[in-house]
Amino acid sequence: MNIGKTSAKRILTLASAALCLGMIAATPQAHAAGGDTVRSFYDTLLANMRSGSSLGAAGRYARIEPVVRRAFDIPFMTRLAVGPEWASLTEAQRQQVSQAFERYVAAVYAERFDNYSGEKLQVTGEQPSAGGTIITSQIVKSNGEPVHINYLMRQNGGTWQIADVYLNGTISELATRRSEFASILRTRGIDGLIAMLNTKANSLSARAS
Repeated sequence: MNIGKTSAKRILTLASAALCLGMIAATPQAHAAGGDTVRSFYDTLLANMRSGSSLGAAGRYARIEPVVRRAFDIPFMTRLAVGPEWASLTEAQRQQVSQAFERYVAAVYAERFDNYSGEKLQVTGEQPSAGGTIITSQIVKSNGEPVHINYLMRQNGGTWQIADVYLNGTISELATRRSEFASILRTRGIDGLIAMLNTKANSLSARAS
C-alpha cells in the first residue's frame, strides 16, 4: 500500500451528521453488529491488499464490489449526495445513479488499497450518534502512525450499514461527494453525473497495479 495515498482521497466512502435521521436508540448488541459490518469490510480490504499484485485492479474490484454492496447503504448515501435534485429524478434514474455510485465506491477502494506492507485495520470502539451509531477505527501504517476513521452506521431492514465515512473523525466523505456532484449536476445534469461515475469506475477497475 502506498502510504501517501492514505488521505481523504484514499478513505472513500461516506450521510453527514447534519443530514442524519433522528436519534436511534442503540443497544450493545446493535453496536456490536455495526462493528461487525466494519470488521468484515476491513477483512476484505486486507485480503485485497495482501493479494494486490496477483489480483490486479480488476480482481480486487471483483472481490470488493459485493462487500461494498452489503456493507454500505448505497441508496441512502446516493440520495444525500445528489441532494435536492433527487426529488425530480425518475425511479430509473435513481437506480442508475445509485448503481454508478456503488461501482465508483468499490473501484476507489480497489484502487487505493492495492498492496500490503504491514498495515493494521482495527475497530477501536463505538458511540451513539444522532444518526445511529459511530464506529471508531484506525488504520495503523507500517511506521506505526495511526489514521483515525469513523463510520456512521444506520439500520436498514434490521442490518447495520455504513452511511458515511469520516477521516480523522471530522471530514465527511459524503459531504465532499455532495459538493462535487452539485457542480456536475448544474452543468451536465443527472445523465452527466451517471456517465462520470461509470467512466471513473471503469478506469479505476481496469487500471494495472
